[in-house]
Amino acid sequence: MSVYDFKVKAQDGSEVALSDYKGKVLLIVNTATGCGFTPQYDELQDLYDAHKKDGLEILDFPCNQFNEQAPGSDEEIHSFCTGRYGITFPQFSKIEVRGENADPLFKYLSENTSFEGFGKGAMSLVMKGVAKKMDKDYKNNGSIKWNFTKFLIDRDGNIVTRFEPTESMDSVKAKVEEAL
Repeated sequence: MSVYDFKVKAQDGSEVALSDYKGKVLLIVNTATGCGFTPQYDELQDLYDAHKKDGLEILDFPCNQFNEQAPGSDEEIHSFCTGRYGITFPQFSKIEVRGENADPLFKYLSENTSFEGFGKGAMSLVMKGVAKKMDKDYKNNGSIKWNFTKFLIDRDGNIVTRFEPTESMDSVKAKVEEAL
């Protein structure tokens, strides 16, 4: 099984087969417009601008599950992201990424990766506290802990690695460039 076996919902409600992205390197991200990590959109767009020609696609899935930080309709979220951050990479319909109503793609991504921690620093300490409130056993399962969790997928549809939202974008960029 690979990500190519999944279909997702576009903003307009149409179904998109991820097999349409065969041969591309994918960075799949769950996002939110009102999150402390939302400024990562700038760095994601820079990465996309630099490597779209090399076969990179960033697939953006808004999610309102974490402190309701992605309110609004798909159109409102898209308008915010294009207006404020100038994103041009594909943005899909708002979904759930954890729990019983999680989108099948994100169930697959979560079940086939492990949580490696939030790293070091002040934001990491904050995220540990937040994650522990939601799930006392958060360290021992692959569930998505917060907005801007990223999954790097190779050209064959296989998961390469997972990045927590606290991972530096320099580290994400290096791994993406390695995969390209």
